[in-house]
Amino acid sequence: MRVLLIGANGYLGRFVADRLLADPAVQLTALGRGDDADVRFDLASGSPGALTRFLDAVHPGVVINCAGATRGGARELTRHNTVAVATVCEALRRSGCGARLVQIGCGAEYGPSQPGSSTAEDAVPRPGGPYGVSKLAATELVLGSGLDAVVLRVFSPAGPGTPAGSPLGRLAEAMRRAMQSGDGELKLTGLGAQRDFVDVRDVARAVHAASLSAAQGVINIGSGRAVRLRDAAAVLARVAGYGGALHELDGPPAPLRATIGHPRGDSDHTAHGTHGAHAAAPVAYPDGCGSWQQADVRTARDRLGWRPRINLEESLGDIWMEAACRI
Repeated sequence: MRVLLIGANGYLGRFVADRLLADPAVQLTALGRGDDADVRFDLASGSPGALTRFLDAVHPGVVINCAGATRGGARELTRHNTVAVATVCEALRRSGCGARLVQIGCGAEYGPSQPGSSTAEDAVPRPGGPYGVSKLAATELVLGSGLDAVVLRVFSPAGPGTPAGSPLGRLAEAMRRAMQSGDGELKLTGLGAQRDFVDVRDVARAVHAASLSAAQGVINIGSGRAVRLRDAAAVLARVAGYGGALHELDGPPAPLRATIGHPRGDSDHTAHGTHGAHAAAPVAYPDGCGSWQQADVRTARDRLGWRPRINLEESLGDIWMEAACRI
């Protein structure tokens, strides 16, 4: 099976590439903007006709699109997340290759949800920011394209390679700096959000499974369990061996516990105290999804035979190992 992977050098794309390269039945071609791509092509500015000619030459059986932008203004997000996908869909419609499309969507397409609920694929999307809007528009383009296509709505990816600018990446960096400078207290803000974290290697497994399946439509990829960011901070401190105090600056007073457990119950998981030696580190989620997100992942189980395997503690351990290497 020949697979064309778009965005192989991105956060998710690198792990998808590794997963595909480990499959001896896959012939992988990487398309991207970087010099290390097999083929250089910018989806945001390239024409569908040029991409069609490449598809006809390579004749892939599957096209996986991991490319996109998570930051920037509305115009930039639209170019890289929506216009780029329109180019892919149009090129595939024109091409004679008949390739299946696996598009990487995101949980931000749903927007805020009711605390305690699990969001299924039939939920009405109400994205709360330009990123989610741009990704939802891309999903609608894929679903309306008439192609053999599936969209994997990935919730909050974590694990090795987590970008330093992401909430978990900023959290690890703040802890690294505190340990490096010997600070016995670390002030943190924005830890009230609860998110469904899924390891990036499990995401890669889901992409691989989707490329081999006949499933179409939208499929959620997550752990199926919301975790409060302050609980993740406590576990990260334990994994890192940070013995200092974690002080949250924007929550009701209560002890911080180093346990990732049931997501409900604010008073059980909030740090107390307002003084610390280290400057406050903002780690909030600016994804427009409010205080809660949790995926209903039954469709992934039933249609892809996929379940997450890697727990959050292991993901956080890998995030910490990379942060610690910068000491």
